[in-house]
Amino acid sequence: MCHVIVTCRSLLWTLLSIMVAFMELVAFMSPDWLLGHPKSEPDVNKGELDVRGYRSSLGLYSRCLPIGAYGVGVSCGPYTDTFEEVASKFWQAAMLFLAAGTLVLGCVACISIFTLCFQSIKKKSLFNICGLLQAIGGLLLMVGLMLYPAGWGSEKVMQFCGKEASPFRPALCSLGWAFYAAIGGTLATFLCSVLSAQAEIATSSDKVQEEIEEGKSLICLF
Repeated sequence: MCHVIVTCRSLLWTLLSIMVAFMELVAFMSPDWLLGHPKSEPDVNKGELDVRGYRSSLGLYSRCLPIGAYGVGVSCGPYTDTFEEVASKFWQAAMLFLAAGTLVLGCVACISIFTLCFQSIKKKSLFNICGLLQAIGGLLLMVGLMLYPAGWGSEKVMQFCGKEASPFRPALCSLGWAFYAAIGGTLATFLCSVLSAQAEIATSSDKVQEEIEEGKSLICLF
């Protein structure tokens, strides 16, 4: 019989697991990993410089470039057609690790929804299994994030950020929100791994067992 068990700690873990997976997916797909230095273009009508600068962005496999004399439009899309043409070997490796980590977190996010009804499988706690998977996913993401700045010395980044760009030094560029979101998601992943143990404790407490023995199928403890 399925018992829907919702506790404060288990619900927090489930929501955070879903949020972390979504955050990493959005960060991975975003072009806002590196922001180029502001540029100015001449005003065709007045012969003056447009002081309103704009910043292009470069992601793992995509980029965004403002269009028009005033940078009022944005053209975004992949800068490469194949995986082999990604900016550097370091970025290729980073993409593989980040994609693997995000995939693991996505699977855990889906499983976390079912833990509301099924807390174990073959006497193995789903919370503990998910916590282990989240720790593995966090390690994969961490390796990917460490490899990413090593690729800043590639020709693509030098064209985008200036010739002074080198590994771990982006020269004229600055880090975009996607990189910080990926770091935040990675830290939150390890937090989820810890919270999974608390979710297991909360859903197997004596109070929950008493509710089950009373024949209740929906148990909410906050």
